[in-house]
This record gives sequence, structure tokens and C-alpha cells, in this order.
Amino acid sequence: MSDRPKVAVIIGSLRAQSVNRRLAQAIAKTVAPRLDLQIVDYAEVPLYNQDHEADPPAAVIAFKDAIKAADAVLFVTPEYNRGMPGVLKNAIDWASRPPGQGIWSGKPAAIAGSTPGAVGTAAAQVDLRNVLTAINVAVMGMPQIYFTHKDDHFTADGGFADPKFVAFIEGWGDKFAAWIAKING
Repeated sequence: MSDRPKVAVIIGSLRAQSVNRRLAQAIAKTVAPRLDLQIVDYAEVPLYNQDHEADPPAAVIAFKDAIKAADAVLFVTPEYNRGMPGVLKNAIDWASRPPGQGIWSGKPAAIAGSTPGAVGTAAAQVDLRNVLTAINVAVMGMPQIYFTHKDDHFTADGGFADPKFVAFIEGWGDKFAAWIAKING
């Protein structure tokens, strides 16, 4: 592991201008001195089909390779109907298969999420945490990031506008880096 751990960022929305993509980009900008966050594109990963496990599509192989190459994973998820989006669950499922060849076990991770609503993505994060626990992902417990999205929460260059939130994310980045070091030993 380098001085700056490489973190694969998996955004639970495929939309190019999603609020969670903006959140992920602002987090990456804020923690750049400490962590190297890189968004992983998985838009071409097809719906999971066990018939294709023995010879997975190229997009699945590329997705799994990106996760394997990272020191840790940051999941940034919206909340759809009080749960995580289907595209996110689908990608997680592909990378956990076939049995014995999944890439998640022991991987350090953290979860964040954004929504315009007042309760953030609490239900989606619980849903995601339950799935990640089942496949032995080492999810950091605290601090957690529940971000209420408003356009004025961001600066023109894509950072966070509120200095208190910048300080919170910097502290979160320090704790996540320590978590990664602890898990990866």
C-alpha cells in the first residue's frame, strides 16, 4: 500500500449528474492529501445471471479487477424506496461470485450517501451495510456520512461550501485511512 491508499469509489447511481456523484467528487477533492479516491465505472455490468459465471462478461472482469487493485472501497449511495439501488446490488452480487472467487472478503470499506431529503440515505446505508456484512466486507462503523443535498452546499469548483463540513470530511478521511491501515495490516 502506498502512502495514499487507493480507494475504489462505487456510486450507487449511474446518472452522470447524480447528487451522489457530486458528493463522491467533493469527498475525493477534500481527502486528496490523505486518500486517492478513484470512481469505478460499472455502467456496462449486465444484470447478474449465474449462467455466465464461468465466462463472465468483460465489464464484470474489469469491475472486479478495479476493486481487487484498490486498497479499500467507498460506497456512495442514493436511497431508492428505502433501500440501495438495484444497480449497486447487482454490481456487488457479480463481484461476490462465483463462490470462492468473490473479491469482497476482508476488503476495508466505508459508506456515504446523499439525498435532497432530511433523513439522508439512512435506510439505504443500513440495507447496504447488511449486504456488505454478509460478504465479509470490513465496513467502518463511524463516522458516517449522511449528506442532505442542496446546490449551495457545493463551491463552483466542486468542493464543499461549509467549512465545518470540510473539517468533518477531513476528519472522516483520517479515520478511514487509519481503518484501511488497520484492516490491511
